[in-house]
Amino acid sequence: MKPLAFQQIKKEYDSFYKELLSHGKLPLRSTDKGFWGHIPAQDIYEGFKQLNLQEHKTFIDIGSGDGKVVLIASLFCKRAVGIEIDNELFRKSLEMQKNLGIGNAAFFNDDFYNHSIFGFDAVFVYPDEPMHRNLEKKLLNELTGKLIHCGHHFHPQSLRKQHDIMVNGTLMTVYTK
Repeated sequence: MKPLAFQQIKKEYDSFYKELLSHGKLPLRSTDKGFWGHIPAQDIYEGFKQLNLQEHKTFIDIGSGDGKVVLIASLFCKRAVGIEIDNELFRKSLEMQKNLGIGNAAFFNDDFYNHSIFGFDAVFVYPDEPMHRNLEKKLLNELTGKLIHCGHHFHPQSLRKQHDIMVNGTLMTVYTK
């Protein structure tokens, strides 16, 4: 769980968001194939603690944005992976990983539909469209672990809800097949 390492991650991302805001930009925007939105680092960290993410060895974030969730997950899991189609957000992930010296995370600049999630213990998603459009089919075909769904929106229809938690208004729901 590494609280000191988490504080370093939070500090780096807080600086990044402050820089965006100083240029009149919000930490959210449309991408080539979706929408990137900001989730508070503290909420992710506390949520992962409550969900006992350390019990999982492998983690993947499909649509990993700026990489924050992956780098926080790397504090809990042996291997954390992020897939992001947006070049700018992908580069920011790599920059943050390098600045923080985190070696057990990997990032791929691609459409997550091109990557299998089979074999990952935990799959994270902060969906930007209804799951029934495409993502739920991928999950039904490839999910072997647990889905950690973040947000109040676009929940899967065909997966089984295990439980949910609320951290400062951020909802995380765990699903299985």
